Order: sequence, then structure tokens, then C-alpha cells
Amino acid sequence: MQSPSHLRPDDTSTWYDDAVDAYQARHFDVAAALVDRILARDPGHAGCLHLRGLLALVSNQIEAAQSWVERAIRIQPEPIFFNTLYAIYLRLNDFDSAVQTIRQGLALHPAFPVLHYNLALTLQHEERLEEAAISYRRTLELQPDNSAAHNNLGLVYKNLGAWDDAERHYRHAVTLGPTNLVARNNLGNALLATGRYEEAWPYFEDRWASFKDAEGRPQPVRPQLPLPQWKGEGPGAANRVERPHARGIRLLVVHEQGYGDSLQFVRYLPLALERFAQVGYICPPSLRRLYEQSLCSRWPALVLLDAVPTDLNDFDWYCPLMSLPMAFGTRLDNIPAATPYLYADPECAAPWRAKLAELPNPELPRVGVVWAGGHSGWAADRVRSLTAAQMAPLLALPHVRWISLQKTDDPEKRADAASNARLKDWTDEFTDFADTAALIENLDLVISVDTSVAHLAAAMGKPVWLLNRFAGCWRWLQNRDDSPWYPSLRVFTQSRRGNWDEVLARVAAALQQHFLSHDGQKESSLPNCENQAP
Repeated sequence: MQSPSHLRPDDTSTWYDDAVDAYQARHFDVAAALVDRILARDPGHAGCLHLRGLLALVSNQIEAAQSWVERAIRIQPEPIFFNTLYAIYLRLNDFDSAVQTIRQGLALHPAFPVLHYNLALTLQHEERLEEAAISYRRTLELQPDNSAAHNNLGLVYKNLGAWDDAERHYRHAVTLGPTNLVARNNLGNALLATGRYEEAWPYFEDRWASFKDAEGRPQPVRPQLPLPQWKGEGPGAANRVERPHARGIRLLVVHEQGYGDSLQFVRYLPLALERFAQVGYICPPSLRRLYEQSLCSRWPALVLLDAVPTDLNDFDWYCPLMSLPMAFGTRLDNIPAATPYLYADPECAAPWRAKLAELPNPELPRVGVVWAGGHSGWAADRVRSLTAAQMAPLLALPHVRWISLQKTDDPEKRADAASNARLKDWTDEFTDFADTAALIENLDLVISVDTSVAHLAAAMGKPVWLLNRFAGCWRWLQNRDDSPWYPSLRVFTQSRRGNWDEVLARVAAALQQHFLSHDGQKESSLPNCENQAP
């Protein structure tokens, strides 16, 4: 890389090429010096104005970046300039202007695939799915081998409930990009959602590519342990365990994902003890007491750990928790679905029973309710959760003792004043899931969105009515109102994307049938919430 002082003073083209090379090599000071030299001689050099905008952008000078790029566009409206301005608007969280900018670029350059792709990405982010599908299809007309576009179009189709189209594009994405782990995971999810578990589990092993933290940021970190992963082999299989152990062969199970995932898949830990002398599970603190009461008290060879041990000599194999279904060859017809496998401590449940008995009309059916999930930063949380205002018509039903199980740190997910008047809320007294289980033990029914409390109550064998989003999580399958994972769970799925009103109307009718049809007076006093405003 030449410094500016050694460049030929009459070769602007060379200066510009070197400036681009310096920018791409992240030698930003060199690039800036070259750009300044060119602009001093040619203030209307559109490429340099654009590059100056890029340099401002990497320095987080957003307004300056916008000004430089807009000047470049006025002089020479290249498609890549529109794409950079689009990126600037994204940094400003101005999605409307980002979309408008892309459309302006496409009006001048309709065959530029990057603009179509980024337009589709933004429309997808804004839940404008039909429009996003059009833009992805146009991208693929121009770039048929674009693995990312196939994957994203598959996700759009999945969210629209077009599962066959989704699967087709996921398969194209994987064929075109065998290392596209996000597409492999999405294909695995589609296969799971349609019940093809045996084909799905190997693709599901790439799920880490799609992991996100609580704020929705990617976290594609697969557990890396210096142990072989157990995938269903005999524990002493073919030289995998090199030394004999009088104590027997041991398995370390690694926690992953959320609380609901743990609550669903800990059912496999006792099964693993049929293969191994001891099973260690790295357990989240808020689940430890519940699992000690429910599992360790019955299976002493199950050991709960706080973290991956620094010395792994006590273990011979490891397995991520959600890889256990694959290791056990789980199919729809052999899911280990016996419940309960989690229990409340009777001593912890007794005080809640006394509190409920002291309330007015203690004979009323006791229904726990959760209307919003955790992880507010996740895109999926926006579509799986309701607001308290949306729940108001259901909570207005008389002759039900509504008990809040909504535990959240997000103020927007707390009950509003009107809902609080209908709810009994003791959640501030919960310290962990053992406390939640103790209250659930005294309830007749739990109505919940797709979150950890639904798994907890169903694992306890309690009746659970799941408020399920359209084209929801794979584990609830498609076109079913029951669950092969939980015999006591009933699924109420949106018939149209985003329409919770009709779900709550069906739940209200089911409540009347479940609890009140034996009492004509109570039945006649139930309002019809189907036509009420949310």
C-alpha cells in the first residue's frame, strides 16, 4: 500500500483504487487521506463522496455519512450508493426511509439483486411477509443460486403457513450452500413441525446457528467439550471409552436454550440413567430446586451441576440436552410422554392452598394465566405474546378465579389496572420454578402462551391450554389441537396470523363447557367475548 506522498499526482484513478483497497483492508486513515486528495482535485468524484460516507459510517458519524452518500447519489445514482444509504437508515432505525431508498434505487436499476434482497430483508423484519416474498422471488430470478435468499424465502413461507413451499426453499438453500447452517436448522424445524422426526434430528443438530441471546443478538456457540458426543451408541462403543471404570460409564448433559426447553427435555435424563451409571446435568439455578425435588430424589445417580466441570475426567461422554431425542431415536410414536415427571413439594404447595382457600368464593375454578413470554428482544416473542389489554375480554369472564403466573421484568408485559382488578397476583413471591410449581399444584387449569410455564404445568400433568401463534414452534406440530409430548395439553392455534381475538373466543367457549355447563345460572351469565374489542 503506497502512502499519499508517494502517489503519482496526476493518477486519480490509481488513488481511488488504492483508497478502496485501503478501506477494504480497514486502513481507514490511509483511505481518508487518499479520498481527501482526490476530492481536493475533483470535488464531484461520486465514488470518493460515497467512500467518504462509508468512512464516516465506520466512525459512527451517521449524519455525516448520510450527507456524503446523498451528495454522491445526486451526482451519479449508482445502485451501490442507494444500498449504502439504505444501511445508514437502518442504523438510524428509520425503516420507512430505508425501504423508500431501496425502492428509489430499484426504479433506476431494476436488475440489481442486492437491492431486491435487502428490500426483502427489511420487509420481512417489518412483518410485511407477502411483499417480502415478492422481493425474494425477484432476487432468485436474478440470482437462482442465492442460498441465503432461498432460506429467507423459506422462512417467509413458513410464517405464512405454506409449509411445502418453505421446505422446498430450505432444501434448495442447503443444496446450494451445504455450510448454510441456518438453512439446515430451518429445514430441521420444518421437518419436526410436520412430524418427520427421524429425518429432522440430524438437521436439528445445527440449531446453534440460529441461537439468539435475550436481546435477540445471534449467539451461534455450540458446546465444545473434549469428550465424544453421545448419539445413541452403546456407552462402551468402539474405543470411545479408553479406560475401564469400576464406577461405570458416565454422561454429562449440557443445558441449552431456554427454561421451557429444559422443562420439556429433562424427561430424557432418567432414560439416560438406563444406559449410564451416572448422568450429570448442567442446571440453571432457577430450575435446580424443582429438579432436586422431582428428579434427584427419585434417581440419586442424577447429579445437578452449576457449570461445566474444569476436570472432565469423571465423565466419558457428553450430550447437549436437546440432542437427547435424536440419541434415543425419538419418533412421534415413541415420545416418552408419561406425566407427571415434575412435581411440586407438598410442603411448598400447602401455603398456597391455604391462601387460595381464604379468598372469596373458594369454590370457583382456579385458572392460572400467562399472556406473554420472556426474551422481549426476540422477533418470535412479538408474535407469541399478547398484551394485557388483549387478554381483557377473557379475564372479564365471571365465575373464574384468575391467578397470574406472569413473571416478567418487562414493564410492558405487566397487567394493566383493569386486568389487575380481575387477577390475583402473587408472582412477586416466586423465587424459582419450584415456587411456581407449588402454586400450579393448587390450580385446576393453566392457560398460557408458548412459554416455560406451559411446559412446567404440562410436565406436572396439569390441564394446560396453549395459546399458540399461527405457524408456531415445531414442537406443537401442525393441524393438531393435542400434543404427543404432553397428554394434558390442548392447543388453541390462531387460524389467521396475528388474530388472537378468535383464539380467545374459542378459549372462552371451552371454559364455559369445561367448568360451567353443569350450572345453568353461571352459564347464562357468561358474556360472549367474540365481538368485544381487545
